[in-house]
Amino acid sequence: MADAREKIEAELENIERVLADLPKPDSLKQLSSLELAGVAALIHNFYNGVENVFKQLVISRGLNIPQGASWHIDLIEICVTNKIISRATSDMLKGYLSFRHFFSHAYSFDVDEKRLAPLLERIEDVHKAFVKDILKALLKK
Repeated sequence: MADAREKIEAELENIERVLADLPKPDSLKQLSSLELAGVAALIHNFYNGVENVFKQLVISRGLNIPQGASWHIDLIEICVTNKIISRATSDMLKGYLSFRHFFSHAYSFDVDEKRLAPLLERIEDVHKAFVKDILKALLKK
């Protein structure tokens, strides 16, 4: 678990760096389409970091990373079932999972402030709930 803990701590630091680069939701209207695409990439990075933490915890507990088309949602469910995160945190993260899917398959011109604003408005609260659950899960291990 020591190696997993180090990887998790590194991911949590990376997530913090991503969050520090995000603009305030009320500034989105002044951003160009290129800047909005950058904000979208950062939100995508946030969720990728969350999944990287989940994968490390799942592996450290001897569980399998899910496979197949629905593996992203299955990973969240494994984390809820195994008390890595709460159902409430899972519900908050699903909007970011949805956005990850959108971002991975969309063109940058499909990104606009109306899609980004709700994610930015909630991201700090989602991050706090996620970190609280992860630290609790690390203490249980």
